[in-house]
Amino acid sequence: MLRSFSVLLALASAACAAQPADFIVTARYVVTVDPQYRILDNAAVAIRGNSILAIGPTAAIQRDYSAPRTIARPHSILMPGLVSTHTHAAMSLLRGIADDLTLQDWLTNHIFPAEAKNVTPDFVLWGTRLACLEMMLGGTTTFTDMYYFEDTASRAVKEAGMRGVMGETIIKFPVADAKTPAAALAYAERFLKEFKGDELITAAVAPHAIYTNDDATLQAARALANRYDAPLLIHVAETEKELIDTKAERHGTPVEALDRLGVFNGRTVAAHCVWLEPQDFKILARDKVGVAHCPSSNMKLASGAAKVVQMLANGIHVGLGPDGPAGSNNDFDLMEEMDLAGKLQKLITRDPRSLPARQIVEMATIGGARVLGLDSKIGSLEPGKRADMITIGLDEPNAVPLYDVTSQLVYALKESDVQDVWVNGRQIVERGSSLTLNPDEIYRHARALAARVRATMN
Repeated sequence: MLRSFSVLLALASAACAAQPADFIVTARYVVTVDPQYRILDNAAVAIRGNSILAIGPTAAIQRDYSAPRTIARPHSILMPGLVSTHTHAAMSLLRGIADDLTLQDWLTNHIFPAEAKNVTPDFVLWGTRLACLEMMLGGTTTFTDMYYFEDTASRAVKEAGMRGVMGETIIKFPVADAKTPAAALAYAERFLKEFKGDELITAAVAPHAIYTNDDATLQAARALANRYDAPLLIHVAETEKELIDTKAERHGTPVEALDRLGVFNGRTVAAHCVWLEPQDFKILARDKVGVAHCPSSNMKLASGAAKVVQMLANGIHVGLGPDGPAGSNNDFDLMEEMDLAGKLQKLITRDPRSLPARQIVEMATIGGARVLGLDSKIGSLEPGKRADMITIGLDEPNAVPLYDVTSQLVYALKESDVQDVWVNGRQIVERGSSLTLNPDEIYRHARALAARVRATMN
């Protein structure tokens, strides 16, 4: 009897010692992407509020933490949510209207005219909802956007429960939400004020490119971003034409010209960076410019292949992005970008050891977070960081057998294998279904808006 009492007392003491958690997730593998890149077998993560409390063997977590709910995924990988560093979300509604074209033909003769006729706050709202639905179901928890009416887009992102770095576009010709660059800068400032300090939205300033803005506007955009401690997003050195034209007009590469203008004097995300010359790598590294690498887009538009291996060797932070639908890429699949990023570097270097799978997983998670300046909060599973996590199932034919978890993530698993998604401690996808957005409603509005777009093309 005394022994039974002692056992009960020990169990009660252990229960009292257990720290409270809101929920625990267990998985076959936990890929932390922490500085040691630990991969834990049969492990668990304890969550309280919006943050990670602890990570460790399942038995230890369940002993040390008491939670009203445990989510068991015994045949899954649990890992950080994917971080997308370059998209144009609302362009989901222009998916497929102009393919197999050069960038300049696509932009000038198709996209800019289509946008002029169709982009409204309602268009952006439903286009962003559609994009968010696609991204979250595919494991993206944070994405970086460059478009118009970004205040409206940001409300759609918050509705989805995702995390967004949202860039209000600045461009030299009249567009849907601003008729002049000055008006665009004013709109951007209102947007920055509205979302300053938001937990999920990082408001940003997004001058489109060096060739679509004059010097004064580029400098004003930088000054505005710095006043609000906001990132600046910009397309840089995407095509050979951009490089040739900039050299002829400005006597330097796009990177050199932007550097001379002071555009990199602050938090900056440079999309593409395909056509870099040796001096450019040093400038980007010195100025701590993050690069958004978009392999699908660069391949589809035949823009070229960014020298990612050289960027990383120079200490440049590099993340991945799908770019936007409608010609440069027709989906938001970051799992596909992981696969293509590795294969493209191996092709151009003619070395199969280039950009190994671990580096690619890091680019899609903690690397993307570093590009965005959010690596203290997201990008890895570590105690104290935000609970932005996904589970990926291992029960489909493409996941069997499994010898190397990291290799499987990059070269075999697909976005359709994503099961669960949490952002900021809130579950937004469960077993492949959205918990925050109504797919049928989104599809209905998307098809109706597509019919309007189609009518303007006749």
